[in-house]
Parts: sequence; structure tokens; C-alpha cells
Amino acid sequence: MSVQFCCLAKNWAEVNPVAPTFLHFTPRLLAMSQAMVRAQVVLAAESEATAVQLLTAGASRVFLGEAALRDGDIITRLIQRFGPARVGLHVPVQRQAVSWSFDAVSNEDFNVVTPSLCEPVWEVLQADGVPSGCRAASWIGDMVDRGVQTVLVRADMGDDADLNLCAGMVELLGDKLWMAPLHDSTPQIGDWVNYGQVRQLALPTALYLRRHALLPRDNDARLTEPVV
Repeated sequence: MSVQFCCLAKNWAEVNPVAPTFLHFTPRLLAMSQAMVRAQVVLAAESEATAVQLLTAGASRVFLGEAALRDGDIITRLIQRFGPARVGLHVPVQRQAVSWSFDAVSNEDFNVVTPSLCEPVWEVLQADGVPSGCRAASWIGDMVDRGVQTVLVRADMGDDADLNLCAGMVELLGDKLWMAPLHDSTPQIGDWVNYGQVRQLALPTALYLRRHALLPRDNDARLTEPVV
């Protein structure tokens, strides 16, 4: 069993030219045409027009974020224009909150308290971190049906339920999936690999530099460098 890592850089200054890297978008990139060659850029709330500008300038792949959440047809249009290999999806997620409703009418002998969710689910977050109410697995599945071949999901694993959701996402997407932390600066990568079944990890620069030490020690996991 092998685990592949790439670096998730905050800006161009963090990019190591010999390391496979996903690069968070900053407006400065639009003025750096030379930097666009082979760049893989992760968008937050930036528009379809920004994605087009980056792809036209030579970015090898652009991961659409909130813009695709608001209008899934953006994915279709970009894939038709630039091809599926150059259009990815950036999906920050968290566990959807459970609400409870109290039914005092349905039965005269007892009252019923009903949860809004029967099982844990991840929901997609907007770029500002506000929950969208959109369930991640079904929405990502729809985008894959539209032709998306690479999905970057960013999540924090708070407990076993998150790890189970992660394993389900791996089963759904296979090698289309890259997982990354959302906010956690000290993620338990060993658990991600052992229980979340993660095989492709995009790590912030500080964690990427320690990637060898992050692999679980109690199995035969090994690191390989991807061509992404």
C-alpha cells in the first residue's frame, strides 16, 4: 500500500519547483504568466472568469470552489473548453449539524423527538466557512458525472464518524480524490491512512516537509511521489 503526498502551498513563495504542488490562488498570480506554466491552482470564491484567465495563461489545472457550488454549469463549460484533465473541484467540508424536532401531535400516547439527520454527513462549506446545506457526497458525485476527474476535499477529522465519512469518500472517488486538512495544523495522518483509507494527501508546506514522519508506523505504508 502506498501513500502519495503533494504540497498545498498558500502562495507562490512557498512553491518548491521540484515538489508536486497545489497552489492556493492569490490575485498576484494573474500578473505572473510565467508562473502559470504547469501550475495547479486552487480557487476559493473566485469566478469562472478567473478560472478561464488562469487556464488560458497556461495553468495545468484549476480547482473550482464556491463558483461551481453556485452554478454547476461552470464545470460543464470549462470542461468543454479546456478538457476534463484541466478542471478540478475544491470542496471544503465539515459535519452537518443535527437539529431536532418535537412532534406532539402524531400520537396521543407519546411524543416523538426526530433528528434532522439519521447518520453523519459532510456538507460543503462556502469560501467564508459558512455551511451551504449541500451534502458533499451527492454534489461531488454530480460533478464527477459532469466530467470532473480530480477532487480536492479539505476536512478536519474530529472523530471516528469523520474517518468513516472519509473512507466512504475514498470508496466513491478512488484515485480522483485528494484529501487535505481544513484548519487542523496537527492532523493525525496515521489515522487518516489507517482508518480513513486515504491514499492521496495534499498537505500545507510545514506538514509536507514532515511527510515521511507522518505515515503510520504500524503497517507497511510507504510514500511515493505523484505525477499530478
